Amino acid sequence: MLNPNIGKLIKENDNRYRLVLDIAKTAREISGEAEEKGEIIIEKPVSIAIDKLANKI
Repeated sequence: MLNPNIGKLIKENDNRYRLVLDIAKTAREISGEAEEKGEIIIEKPVSIAIDKLANKI
């Protein structure tokens, strides 16, 4: 997804702080899984996490 609407993401979360925590947690999980598998991630884990959360909505 290209530039998900932040307002839409915030509405689905309690507040911005919670949104940042959710994105950070998801990004760490993505990074950890890639490291365990020995994969190289081209896109930044935070961008992948934002897209993943935006697609859940």
